[in-house]
Amino acid sequence: TCKNPAQATHSRITTMSKDEETLIKDALSKEDVNEEVKEAKSEIDAAEDDDEGVTGDFEVTKEEMSIIRAELACEFPEDYTYLSDAYVKSVASKPYSKDPSIRRPIEYTMEKLTHVMEWREEAGAPEMETLIHLVNGSEYSDEAKENPEKLVKAKALAVSLNNASLYWHGFTKEGKPILWIRCGRKPWYPNVEAEVNALILIADAGIKCMPEGVTDFVVISDSNSPPPPVPSFLINVLKALVRGYPDRLNMLLTAPVGSIIQFVMNLLMPLMPGRLAGKFLLKDMDNAIEIMKDMLMNGEEDIPTFLGGTADHDEFYPDEYYAKNQGEGSLKFDYFGMIERLKEQAKIWEEKFGTKEE
Repeated sequence: TCKNPAQATHSRITTMSKDEETLIKDALSKEDVNEEVKEAKSEIDAAEDDDEGVTGDFEVTKEEMSIIRAELACEFPEDYTYLSDAYVKSVASKPYSKDPSIRRPIEYTMEKLTHVMEWREEAGAPEMETLIHLVNGSEYSDEAKENPEKLVKAKALAVSLNNASLYWHGFTKEGKPILWIRCGRKPWYPNVEAEVNALILIADAGIKCMPEGVTDFVVISDSNSPPPPVPSFLINVLKALVRGYPDRLNMLLTAPVGSIIQFVMNLLMPLMPGRLAGKFLLKDMDNAIEIMKDMLMNGEEDIPTFLGGTADHDEFYPDEYYAKNQGEGSLKFDYFGMIERLKEQAKIWEEKFGTKEE
């Protein structure tokens, strides 16, 4: 039988140092973690579906797709194009949880998609990219002067992006974009709201660049030298993943596994829907390298230097100290270059492996 991913890490964990033990104790003592965990559990349980993650192959007609599209456009006129036809079809084609022999009713599909779109409204997801344009321009522009609160939010977002700890680069052999997390670049005392906003912005950018027919992504995390755990940030990220990005995560690979990562997983695992927990792979470096060789579009040559390979990500996503301002504002992270590169890499994937059928 398969072990719980968190349990499976015990044999690979080095002894916790006194410094790490102190950091974890501090993280638990600074905030009412237990109360926050209880609230998050209730919210995640309410959002979880019995059929989440189930693969379906029922037919969805063009007429039905048109009905769904029209209703989304009516309810969410400024954001409805965020959901691709492939994603809508992947949701609509699944078996119905109350009767797996039939497809989900259109009304049920609309309810699920509406929940995602409502969460996006609550989180301010549709406006995130406008913040990037604002903070990349002059703070003396008319727009900046007329929206001082928006500028403050945009500057905080830039701070969270500028360390280049989170970015898209490359694809898997199956055409799934890869989100890289570099834990060693994460701040010790983060602005939790700004960090979550950065994750939403980056996630949406990658989803928009997916090849036709692809609906999910892969995360690879370099867990060397992670900062002290911040429970409120971790919990908010998990809530965003469950409520705002259902069925979007294909797999999260993290290596190496140390005591801080173990703490993170022990905190989050009890909150996760079962199928989501099964998508987390906690590995030592040797195993992670073998997985990446098999998974990455160009195999071993796509493994980055910070995980023992030869691909130089720092050429595009340098440490903040070496990064230059992109425009007149405070944005140093090459957000727009990331999107252009991802689009080019998507074309290369399509030429090499062919477009996936929907």
